[in-house]
Amino acid sequence: MTPFDIGLMALGAMGVLVMLGLYVPIALMVCSFAGVWAIKGSPVLASKLLALAANDAIASYFFGVVPLFVLMGFLVSESGLGRDAFDLANTLFRRLRGGLGVGTVGANAIFAAITGISIASAAVFTKIAVPQMIRHGYAPRFAVGVVAGSSVLGMLIPPSLLLILYGILTEQSIGDLFIAGIGPGILLSVFFALGIVAMAILTPRFVGTPDRGEDDDGLTPAQMLAKGGPIALLIFLVLGGIYLGWFTPVEAGAVGALVALAIGLIRRTLSLAGLWRVLVETGLVTASVCLLIIAAQMYSRMLAFSGVPAGLGTFTATADLGFWGLMLIYVAVVVALGMILDSSSIMLILVPLMLPVVQPMGIDLIWFGIVTVIAVEIGLLTPPFGISVYVIKSTLDDPSITLGDIFRGAAPFALMMAAVLALVLAFPVIATGLLPGR
Repeated sequence: MTPFDIGLMALGAMGVLVMLGLYVPIALMVCSFAGVWAIKGSPVLASKLLALAANDAIASYFFGVVPLFVLMGFLVSESGLGRDAFDLANTLFRRLRGGLGVGTVGANAIFAAITGISIASAAVFTKIAVPQMIRHGYAPRFAVGVVAGSSVLGMLIPPSLLLILYGILTEQSIGDLFIAGIGPGILLSVFFALGIVAMAILTPRFVGTPDRGEDDDGLTPAQMLAKGGPIALLIFLVLGGIYLGWFTPVEAGAVGALVALAIGLIRRTLSLAGLWRVLVETGLVTASVCLLIIAAQMYSRMLAFSGVPAGLGTFTATADLGFWGLMLIYVAVVVALGMILDSSSIMLILVPLMLPVVQPMGIDLIWFGIVTVIAVEIGLLTPPFGISVYVIKSTLDDPSITLGDIFRGAAPFALMMAAVLALVLAFPVIATGLLPGR
């Protein structure tokens, strides 16, 4: 049996184990170990090679960006900046048709720029925005759909945990990935906002009968400054610090976490119990991401030994799929996997497999990362496994809103994401336009 055959068998076994419910990183590790053992003929050698891969995966200085940005995200969430972002956005857009929905999208975009975690956005705005939207006349199905749809902005607008994971997997600049996420993130936010206004006008039965906010004067300029000032400061220090060359991404994460902590303490919105909860959640997420990255590195080594990526590259060249054929197949596979796997698992499985295929074709890996993230995030809104939908359902205190209601409410936003993905595929400059020399 050739190494290529062993690699294909390992991939098949991994797919079976995942479908049977085994945790994806464990499935990757088990199949990687078995594959290297079969290829090299020695379990001792296989264990040593994979141990070296595990060490290499998290020994890098740049891995420090993961816990620091996760810590900053949870501190921001615990400090109440999510509600401030919602109040600001609602004041700006309350007079529009569907303005409270547009405000929710704007608040999610602001929140995404200081957290980068979709799940946190979904949980925060389920508590803040959904009750307000229902109170102002929006249909419950539409209200939860707006939150589900706009929560995915957290994984596209920088700083994004998924972009960080992609950067570590592919050894690409995290700063460049953050810059590349700005254009598509803004475009997706605009699509969501325009889509909400259009639905409010054209499909009132789906949206409900929202009021226009005439009874709400919104925030005064002083209140807007008090609520928006800390948010603007945090965004400027973290993202501006990276783009202006003041900080590396790791240093920016540390500065952001420190400033978020200071904001919470000064405003007295961060208690000792809340700080302990933040530290525990940061540790859990960091450990989970660490395990994911170790498993991905082991998986990459097994694939390299087996020659499967090289075989796929040869097949792609001889099949004459071309750029568009390859990208359309890849995007279709990513979206299909999004129906059964979470976003990190999809990236772990497909990126190491596709990287040796797309590199010889001269495909820009920064642009490829943005395409991957958008396609992966569509999966957060698709049944049967849409993690944002499940987070919203678990956070809701309303048994009358079912999982089916949330999926149906989120469906228009998944279609809008598909439209933005098509635009980014057709016009790469949307992602790479801000990067010098690209």
